[in-house]
Amino acid sequence: MSPNEIQQLEQLVHEKISELTAEISELEELTKPVPLDASIGRVSRMDAINNKSINEAALREKRKLITRLERTLERINEKDFGLCTKCGQAIPFGRLEYMPHTTRCVHCVA
Repeated sequence: MSPNEIQQLEQLVHEKISELTAEISELEELTKPVPLDASIGRVSRMDAINNKSINEAALREKRKLITRLERTLERINEKDFGLCTKCGQAIPFGRLEYMPHTTRCVHCVA
């Protein structure tokens, strides 16, 4: 992988982390407990609790993705970055642009 491509990926990862950080802040607000004394109906309260569960799942996934992206930043300058951990072949740059945290090529993921 060329130094220019590595620099592009590094910038992309930083941008994705910034976006995810903003999304996490929003989700943290949405996952606050539903107060019992809030004047909403029973069905609305059930909806709020259901939405809270969905938002909590999304929050967990975004936190996992940030962890993976941070690990990518740690590994990005290693000589084997961009190589599939299973077959050792180069992961196409387009795949790394789309999923910079990936460690396997398309053939080995399937």
